[in-house]
Amino acid sequence: MNQTADVKIEPYTLLRAALNLFKKAPAELEQPQLKQVEIQARNEFEIENRVLSSDEATGVVISDIELERAYQDVRGRFEDEDGFIAALEANHLDEQALRSALHRQCRVNTVLERVAARAPKVNEVEIGIFYHSHPEKFHKPEQRKARHIVISINPDFPENTREKALERMTEVLETLHRKPHKFADLALKHSECPTAMQGGELGTVAAGVLYPELDAVLFALKEGGFSDVVETEMGFHVIQCLKIIPAETLSLKKATPKIQQIMQDRYRRNCQRTWLASLPAIKRSV
Repeated sequence: MNQTADVKIEPYTLLRAALNLFKKAPAELEQPQLKQVEIQARNEFEIENRVLSSDEATGVVISDIELERAYQDVRGRFEDEDGFIAALEANHLDEQALRSALHRQCRVNTVLERVAARAPKVNEVEIGIFYHSHPEKFHKPEQRKARHIVISINPDFPENTREKALERMTEVLETLHRKPHKFADLALKHSECPTAMQGGELGTVAAGVLYPELDAVLFALKEGGFSDVVETEMGFHVIQCLKIIPAETLSLKKATPKIQQIMQDRYRRNCQRTWLASLPAIKRSV
């Protein structure tokens, strides 16, 4: 009689699944999360066993340099050796066990890379079809580089009642009209937003990112212009448009490298999935 072999959960596979699913170590998970991670880890380990039992895995050798690179990549995530060793022990690992698990993972990755290399190459016709079928992927909307000054409304503080906040912002705006070149200095002095430390700069934004009230005003301004006082749920603002970056649609020529990469990655993944689905389950006699 044959049946599917029980799959033992290796500590490294369990840790990897926990980090991928929840960005936490297994010991930090609640029981329902841990159950989910255990299922994921078993599935991954079983698939890896099938990969390593395939004909494509024959002759795959991982060099000491490649293994050391993988080991150092993990080691480099920790500030010191003590922290690294403690993390290994907490996850039922030691250096030898980690190296063994990484060697296995490198072999699996090498086999999958071999399989992916069989994927067909993307041709110019396919690139053209993709480009014309997905125009939204190659259109960049108009953007604005902006900065602002904000004074918040908070009735718990006398200087931030709605009336007082509006009065303070009105005074800032009057100063700006006299000395528009002082915008960054006024932001540093008066703005109640963390951006004050950068002169009120918000960076480059597209429509729909800011509060609707600010959005409407910003995208109506000319380059270099600043607004009157604008009220949002946060408080009162003055916003300035530093630069207008026009909308742009990438040409087929400019878009080709991006399309080629997207489609080739898709072909590679499909090739790997098809191959994995064809692998027989590993069985044992009972």
